[in-house]
Amino acid sequence: MDEEDINDIIQARRMELVGVGKRSLPFPSLHPSCRRTRQTTPTLPPSLDLPPHLSAQKYFFVCTLTVLAWDALVLTPRSYRLGRLPKWPALKFMYYFMQFWVLADFVVTGVMFFSTTVIQDKDCVAFWPYEPICTAILLAVASAVHVMRISAIYDHVQNVRATMWGLYAVQIVVTAICCGFYRSVHLEDGQGCIAGPLNNASWVGIYWLAPTLLYGTSFVLAALRSVKTLETRRVSYWRLMLRDGLNLYGAILLVNLVNVLFYFVMTPTGPTDPIKTIVTSMAAVLTTTMSMRIILSVRGDLANGGTFSISSHAASSSGANTNSLSGSGTRPRGGNHTFTLGDMRDATVAVAGRKEGGEWDADKSSVTPREETKAVLPIIVEDVDNGIPRARNGLGVQITVDHQVEYDDGFPTRK
Repeated sequence: MDEEDINDIIQARRMELVGVGKRSLPFPSLHPSCRRTRQTTPTLPPSLDLPPHLSAQKYFFVCTLTVLAWDALVLTPRSYRLGRLPKWPALKFMYYFMQFWVLADFVVTGVMFFSTTVIQDKDCVAFWPYEPICTAILLAVASAVHVMRISAIYDHVQNVRATMWGLYAVQIVVTAICCGFYRSVHLEDGQGCIAGPLNNASWVGIYWLAPTLLYGTSFVLAALRSVKTLETRRVSYWRLMLRDGLNLYGAILLVNLVNVLFYFVMTPTGPTDPIKTIVTSMAAVLTTTMSMRIILSVRGDLANGGTFSISSHAASSSGANTNSLSGSGTRPRGGNHTFTLGDMRDATVAVAGRKEGGEWDADKSSVTPREETKAVLPIIVEDVDNGIPRARNGLGVQITVDHQVEYDDGFPTRK
C-alpha cells in the first residue's frame, strides 16, 4: 500500500465522520408561530407608502398652503383699508374676488389631496373637475388685472390694449378647452385625490402656456414703460423696480415659466406619476397673491386700471398747468396767485435736485385715501409755558403773491 492509497483511505474516513456529525446533530425545528413571524414583512399603509414624486408634491403643496396663509395674514390690514374706500372699481372687486377664490380653490383641494379615507373610483372621479376649473377662473381674473393695468400705464393706447386683450381671449379659450383633458390621477386608496393631464399628455400644458405668454408680455411692457421714465428723472434701477412693481411682474413670470417647463420637459415614470403638476399649486397661488399686490401698488384712484406713477403725481401735485413755480418762461402778469408752502418747498427741492424719486411719495398707493395724502405744513408757535416751539395740528399757511419775480434757475436753496 503506497502513500496515495493511504491518503484516499484517510479522506474517505473523514467524509464518514462528517456525515455522522450531520446526522447526529439535526437542525432544531421552530415553533409554527415563530416561523410565521420570520416570514412576514411589515408593510406601510398606502397613505404613507408614497412614490417619490407624489411625496415631493405633497411636501410642495404644504409649502404652497404656508405661503397662502402667510400672505393672507400680511395683506389683511391693507385689505381692510382698501375696503374703506367708497368706490368699487373693477380692480377693487377683482382684488377681493381673488382673495376669496384662492382660498376656496386650494383649501378644498388640499383637504382632498391629504385625505386618507378617499376612494379613488368613487370620490376622486367625482372631484377631479374642481381643481382645473377653479384654477382657470382664478387665472382669468389675475390676467384681467394685468390687462387693465398695462393698458392704464400706457394711457389706453389702442395697440397695447388690442395686444393684451387678444392674449387674454386666447387664454380664456385655451384654458376652457384644456379643462376637459384633465383627469383624476389613479392613485391607491388613501393617497388622496389630485387632477393631472389625461394620460400624462404634455400638450395639455398649453393650459399654463397661454397665461404665461400674457404675463411675459405684461412684464416686458411694464419694464419698457418704467425704463422710459428714466429720460425725465434718473433713479436707481432698484428703486425703479420697487416703485413700479417690476418685481411683482417678474415673480409671476418666473414661477409660470418653471411650471410650463415641468409640463413639457419632465418625463413621468408611469401613468400615475404626478411629476408634471408638482409646481401647479405654487404657480397659481403666487400668481394670485402677486396680482393682488399689483392692485395695492396702484397710486391714486383704481378706476380704469389706475394711472402710472409719474402721471398720477403730475395730476395731483401740479393741479393746474399754469403758474408753475419752477423753471423759466413767460408767466401771466397781473392778478394774484395763491400758493401753499408745500408748493414752494416742492419747487425749491426739485430745482436743487434733492428730491430724487420723491414725487412718488405723496400718493403712495390705492389703499391710502387721497385726502390723507395731502401734505399740510403746520404753523410753528411758541409754547407760553415752557418756551418750547411746537406745531398746531390742522393748521397751514397759504401765501398770496402780488408781484411775481422771474427766476431762471428756480428758488435759491440753503446750502
